[in-house]
Amino acid sequence: MIRTFMIAAASAAVLTLSPTAFCKDHGTAEQAKAMLLKAEAAVKADKTKALDMFNKGEGGFLDRDLYVFCANASDGKIVAIGNPNAKQLLGQDQRTLKDPTGKTFGLDLYAAGQKPEGQITKVSYLFVRPGPDTKPVPKVSLVTRVGDLSCGVGYYK
Repeated sequence: MIRTFMIAAASAAVLTLSPTAFCKDHGTAEQAKAMLLKAEAAVKADKTKALDMFNKGEGGFLDRDLYVFCANASDGKIVAIGNPNAKQLLGQDQRTLKDPTGKTFGLDLYAAGQKPEGQITKVSYLFVRPGPDTKPVPKVSLVTRVGDLSCGVGYYK
């Protein structure tokens, strides 16, 4: 009886302290990486279909505040973004992107996409998350090269 109570108490403590218990509507770094790897596989299987799914947020590529974004590795042109609050960025050169503090994070995203395939680079900046609140908040994007694309998935802090 005491053993059962201790296990239940320990489980309750873990759930109470778990970061996901506090932010069920926010994705984690681990979930962002998993989505990025899934996106990488989708691009390798069928690039056109994958980009369409990323833009529409279909196939599990829009989950709470996690979504995929991609740009051409050659010219930085954004070809996919799953964030409904950032659709105006489609077709833009990502190298021109700045956050509200003036940080040119687009150059960092572009540079991350120039690295060898399979290498994941973290880029930190302020950006608007999907949903009704359009105030930019801290974000960390995981970016990798996939063929002739640079793709990323970010999590918000």
